[in-house]
Amino acid sequence: QVRLVESGGGLVQAGGSLRLSCAASGRTLSTYAMGWFRQAPGEERKSVAAISASGRSTYYQDSVKGRFTISRDSAKNTVALQMNSLPPEDTAVSSCAAAGPVSPYTSTYSSTYHTSHDYDYWGQGTQVTVSS
Repeated sequence: QVRLVESGGGLVQAGGSLRLSCAASGRTLSTYAMGWFRQAPGEERKSVAAISASGRSTYYQDSVKGRFTISRDSAKNTVALQMNSLPPEDTAVSSCAAAGPVSPYTSTYSSTYHTSHDYDYWGQGTQVTVSS
């Protein structure tokens, strides 16, 4: 069982930055593909960024490319999402998710996953609010 806890959300002015962190307990994240999702009011939850278990592959939704960076810290057993140049439309509840475990001896070790049903474990979410 993997328990995920997000932190780093909050209120920021348009153009500002936030760094979200997802801390895991129960298992090491080194064999889990990770993703960040967000859900704005009245909308479906959508994938924002993802990183493979190996850390060699990343994925970004088109609207965040060049502004967001996903990374993993094996020593801290965390995954982070650095968000820059935030516009008000980035306001949403952001959640991290883990898919796996993934065998390091298969090609999926370097695969990213972009839909909710690909993931097995979820954090409770953290609110990101961008004011205009």
